Amino acid sequence: MRTWKRDSPFGAVGVYIGGRGRACPQQRNLTPEWVDAVHRMGWKLLPLYVSSQSPCVSAPHKRKMRMSTEEPYEQGRREGMDAVRQAQRLGMARRSAVYLDMEGYDRHNTECAETTLRFVQGWNNAVRSQGYLAGYYSSADSGIAHLETARAAGARGLPSVMWFARWRVPQSVTAERRLHARAWQPHRRIHQHSGNVQRTYGGRTLHIDENLVDAPVAVVG
Repeated sequence: MRTWKRDSPFGAVGVYIGGRGRACPQQRNLTPEWVDAVHRMGWKLLPLYVSSQSPCVSAPHKRKMRMSTEEPYEQGRREGMDAVRQAQRLGMARRSAVYLDMEGYDRHNTECAETTLRFVQGWNNAVRSQGYLAGYYSSADSGIAHLETARAAGARGLPSVMWFARWRVPQSVTAERRLHARAWQPHRRIHQHSGNVQRTYGGRTLHIDENLVDAPVAVVG
């Protein structure tokens, strides 16, 4: 982290703080001390919580993590409260943004989309009730398009920040066609414009996703 802060063009890093869908459940190096250390280096932190996934999630390996179709709102609330606990455990204070990671799903499946929306609303409301900012990460053509449709229809309890994945296009937080030009503005968007790329700085090589950030981050300390 120290080498990349010195030699790379990046200023922020995503941190997977918890959730039943997190790829590596045990993160022994993710501690309050690590968070404080990288914060002191000058890194901004973007906390991600990989929750239960949509009932119609596209990725086969995510299907074992699907949310309940019986009580999605309450399940979302429970997982939202856990997201706050994980952020607090790591020293991320109130007013921090915490981002719900919802992988791509079939938004055209009406019943599934409604279930997913109720879960997201429950998660958002729980996170907000504790003084944190609710963010949302998803594919531009699935979860982001779905919530933009919900916003236009007057839905309440939506995320405060949108983190949209659209790869292999010029990086921009204003040009995403799935979002209304005035929605989630100003300073409420992140564009993930490339994924699983290899980068080397200062002799240190990592596989990363690249993002353009114009949005709230964690408040550390």
